[in-house]
Amino acid sequence: MNEQYPFYFITDIHGSRTRYYSLFSLLEKTPPRCLLMGGDILPFGYTPSGSNHSYEDFFDTFFFPGLNTLRNTLGEEYPEILIILGNDDAKTAEPFLHTGEEQGLFTYINNRKYNIGPYSFFGYSFVPPTPFMLKDWERYDVSRYADPLCIHPADGRHSVPVSEYEKNHATIQDDLSTLAGKEVMDHAIFLFHTPPYMTHLDLADLAGKTVDHVPLDPHVGSIAVKRFIEERQPLITLHGHIHESPQLSGHWRDRIKRTHMFSAAHNGSELAVVMFTPDHPEDACRMLF
Repeated sequence: MNEQYPFYFITDIHGSRTRYYSLFSLLEKTPPRCLLMGGDILPFGYTPSGSNHSYEDFFDTFFFPGLNTLRNTLGEEYPEILIILGNDDAKTAEPFLHTGEEQGLFTYINNRKYNIGPYSFFGYSFVPPTPFMLKDWERYDVSRYADPLCIHPADGRHSVPVSEYEKNHATIQDDLSTLAGKEVMDHAIFLFHTPPYMTHLDLADLAGKTVDHVPLDPHVGSIAVKRFIEERQPLITLHGHIHESPQLSGHWRDRIKRTHMFSAAHNGSELAVVMFTPDHPEDACRMLF
């Protein structure tokens, strides 16, 4: 087991088998205590009809067998794996995740709390409105507003039925209030898909671009997530979603008071892995494989 960095974080690998092979190889050579997977982990292939055939193939012939082989090889050193989905992952994948949980391969923690030792892990998949049509994991942020070019949640596609109230009124801000409740945040680690607004982690390639002569905001993260971090001060937050942000900002990490914030999003073909120990988050590193 990797004693120096017992926690690994990856995100936004979009079903790339090359990246998954790199991940499996890394886990076999230097297994962590826990692997956190932060969404957009499945292959593209969602269709308007909600077909999940590509998911069946991915889970049944690749992902589950790969994890089972890893578990058989590592035995007691097989890491705990915590997973959320992201905005490019259709909700039709959830039954497969429940199957993986039943097999003991990983734990699906969207909108859930999960304890490992003294640390409490919270998962949250939703992102503010995007220009993309799939809306399974999109919410209004703090109000019923969508940036220019972005599609409102009610105007896109959902792969599973969603109430009109959820489409039109649910917000990330309200969700986080419910998820965190009155929990003490001293040992809390949040696995988000969206980054917080106006940080090193949410910079999109929009600088200098306009819509009807109005400049677009290159910071596309969540205001609600940033306010949550400012007010509740969890120990660590983990983010992805904006692939190009580390390249554009020159930073894969940021900090708000005591909270350390890490991004494993990557705009290249390699697998980006953030390695850290909650006892010393300042010593975290990010490596490409």
